[in-house]
Amino acid sequence: MMKFNLLPTSEIEKFRLNEHIIRDTALQVIKDFASFGMDVSFPGDLNYAYESLFQQLKLIIADLLEREPEKLSALLYQIDLDESKLRNEPPLFAESEFISEMVLEREFLKVLTRHYFSKRL
Repeated sequence: MMKFNLLPTSEIEKFRLNEHIIRDTALQVIKDFASFGMDVSFPGDLNYAYESLFQQLKLIIADLLEREPEKLSALLYQIDLDESKLRNEPPLFAESEFISEMVLEREFLKVLTRHYFSKRL
């Protein structure tokens, strides 16, 4: 998990269940992937939003790893996810699952940071 020094870990975990943060995280993922011509659909049930996004990203990323690794690199740069960090971390599961989890974590933290500085927390 990435460090987020503005809030204690317990507060961060609480926001994972916040409807506004979940919705904004989903919208951020959709926006970033759409900028590369990839469709990610908005999860119908916010209770399962992260799992729904994860499953969609896992398929997209697996395809990019196989067919267009340079496009994946550009996408990860856009999301602000350091590829060298991905290479240094030992993947505990399949590479596409690991990257998908890291993407969701980074997008969540971007949204949380934006909310924090706009005083919406």
